[in-house]
Amino acid sequence: MAPDLPCEDDSAGLPDYANAVVEAIGDRMDLVVVAQSFGGFTAPLVCERVAVDLVVLVAPMVPDPGEAPADYWTNTRYEDEVRESYDDTIALFYQDVPPELAAEAMKRGRTQSEARMHEPSPLTAWPDVPTRVVLCRDDRLFPPSFIRRVVKERLSITPDEIDGGHTPALSRPKELAECLEAYRDDIG
Repeated sequence: MAPDLPCEDDSAGLPDYANAVVEAIGDRMDLVVVAQSFGGFTAPLVCERVAVDLVVLVAPMVPDPGEAPADYWTNTRYEDEVRESYDDTIALFYQDVPPELAAEAMKRGRTQSEARMHEPSPLTAWPDVPTRVVLCRDDRLFPPSFIRRVVKERLSITPDEIDGGHTPALSRPKELAECLEAYRDDIG
C-alpha cells in the first residue's frame, strides 16, 4: 500500500506525514515499512507508533535524531560528494525509466512543500526495528558512495545494492520486488 502523504500542504510537518501512514495502516499487522528517498524521514516516526517487523529504506535519506530535513544536505556533507549535476528532472530522477512512464510520472508528480523543512524531526533515536537499505547503483541524486557512507555512519549497516536510478519502482520493479520479498521471507 502506498499512503497518500500531505506533501503539498504547507501546514504539514513530519508528524503529519507519520499520521497519514499510521492512519493508512489501520489495524494491519506483520508490517514491513518501505520508504523511498525523503520517506526515510517518515519511516522511523511510524515505527514509534505501530509495531513494525522491518524497515526498508530505498535510495534513502537517512535522518539523524532531531535533524531537520533542510539540514540533511549540510550534515551529510552532500556537497563534498563527487557527482554530476543535472538540471533536468527526468535526467536526475528518471534517467533509466522508459520515456512514456517517466512522462506519466512527471504528469502525476506532486509538489513537495518546503514550508516546514527547517523544523527538527521529532525522532529521538532510530527505532529498535531491523532495518535494511537498498542502494541503487545508478542513482544520480544519491550516488552509491554517498549512500554507503551515510548508511554506515548513521545506521552502522551495509546497504544492499541493485541496478537502477533513483526510482527503482519504475525502472526496475521486478528487481526491487524480489529484493523486498527476500527481506520479508528472511523475517518469516
